[in-house]
Amino acid sequence: MTGLVTGFLPSTSGFHFPNAFAKAPVMRIAVGPQEIPVGNAANGLCGGMAYAARDLFEARVPPPPDRTPPSEGTPLFRYLVKRLFDSFDLPSGPVKYQLWQWLPRGDVWGLRGLSWRTIVQEGPLIRGDIDAGRLSPLGLVRTRSPSPLDLGRNHQVLAYGYELDEAAGLLTIRVYDPNHPDDDGVALRIRTTDPTRQVDIGYVAGEDPVYGFFRTRYTFASPEGAVPEVIAAPP
Repeated sequence: MTGLVTGFLPSTSGFHFPNAFAKAPVMRIAVGPQEIPVGNAANGLCGGMAYAARDLFEARVPPPPDRTPPSEGTPLFRYLVKRLFDSFDLPSGPVKYQLWQWLPRGDVWGLRGLSWRTIVQEGPLIRGDIDAGRLSPLGLVRTRSPSPLDLGRNHQVLAYGYELDEAAGLLTIRVYDPNHPDDDGVALRIRTTDPTRQVDIGYVAGEDPVYGFFRTRYTFASPEGAVPEVIAAPP
């Protein structure tokens, strides 16, 4: 079984710059005559980039040709920050990440672990998106910690294709990863033979290990004003 969102490849439809922004606040909050800086773009805007890439694709607009991340205060930077906060899906999004950070990797005493939830619960949702011609944003759980302070160690990518080899028990999900611009070879690989057991997930060498992944909730937001030639809503 295979599926592919026609027309999408990271090298043509993803941003050409990496998720490597200069140190700068992601926003500034006005308090009286002063502004309070909040966050640090140097920690990454992966969720914003993944959501924005889907926005652009649905708007049928190519990404800008820039190979350097936009700087603070530019329209594109502000748009990516907005989409970053949208990708958090507050307030429920961080709760799900934190739960998955705490859950066992395999089933324990009747409690479903990350492998089962990834393969049986999330896998069909992701494949369903792709079979319907929709890109599917994913949250990658990359830390084993109950602490909310470790939420920033997780990651977000955008799935655009898959191959399910039922005979071999292998699911491959092809993704645009903002950390690896223009790379059409990035993919998540997971064995599906026995999801009740702890299953290792193959990913990019040198990246933090992925313990599980799930589909995140997406709503289109027009990038009008952030990049040229953008229509206000998807066709």
